[in-house]
Amino acid sequence: MESAMDQVSVWMPLLINAVKAVIVLVIGWFLAGFFSALVKKRIVSHPQIDDTIGGFAASIVRWLILLVTVIAILQLFGIQATSLVAVLGAGTLAIGLALQGTLSDVAAGVMLIIFRPYKIGQFVDIGGTSGTVKDVNIFVTELVTPDNVQIIMPNGKAWGTVVTNFSAHATRRLDLTFGIDYGDDADKAIQIILDVAGADSRVHKDPEPWVRVTNLGDSSVDLGVRLWCEAGDYWELKFHMLKAVKEAFDAGGISIPYPHQVEIQKAG
Repeated sequence: MESAMDQVSVWMPLLINAVKAVIVLVIGWFLAGFFSALVKKRIVSHPQIDDTIGGFAASIVRWLILLVTVIAILQLFGIQATSLVAVLGAGTLAIGLALQGTLSDVAAGVMLIIFRPYKIGQFVDIGGTSGTVKDVNIFVTELVTPDNVQIIMPNGKAWGTVVTNFSAHATRRLDLTFGIDYGDDADKAIQIILDVAGADSRVHKDPEPWVRVTNLGDSSVDLGVRLWCEAGDYWELKFHMLKAVKEAFDAGGISIPYPHQVEIQKAG
């Protein structure tokens, strides 16, 4: 009987601490989610602060609260904060070597927030991967492709590669090429393109539309076109111009030649 009571007296404090630890973990997890969401909401709602900072700050708040929660749980089992500092100090080198990739992502995340090569909502190409920036936290950058596929990219990779930001400026230049037959009037074709561009309100008047003969191809005279528009109108304007110029060429008697080859045979 005494042995059973002794075992109960030994295990009961551990059981109580385990229950307390679960309660602290649940509360810490809830607080981490609540305060990170609150910080993000407050920052995003502020008109003078970039939304990208909101997600990054929320991520930091979340992980700090979880870290405090873990320390509080360890203290329930008799591991004091001073002991934790000593252990962490002794294991810094080992942890740094084991988590050097993760720590690099954190450092890269800080650099991304400071220099902001891209922001939430912008369409970018990062090292050959294109998508709209949905979130930037302390570890990863989240992109969404035009066909709604999620891409998670470590911040270290995003910071260490070429970033092409298609949304950084309010306006973009649309470059097109139309090929016409060598027997057609190039000046007439140029005027047709200018008329089509001038009839579209999305095409800026300044800089004015530019159309020139840019190449004499194997089977066509190539006309280069440069139009300026709002960044948000880029794709729809491109699709419209391709169709409208083709229809205007047909109506004006301008032909778009097919690529062809000439076969020469020697008499035997």
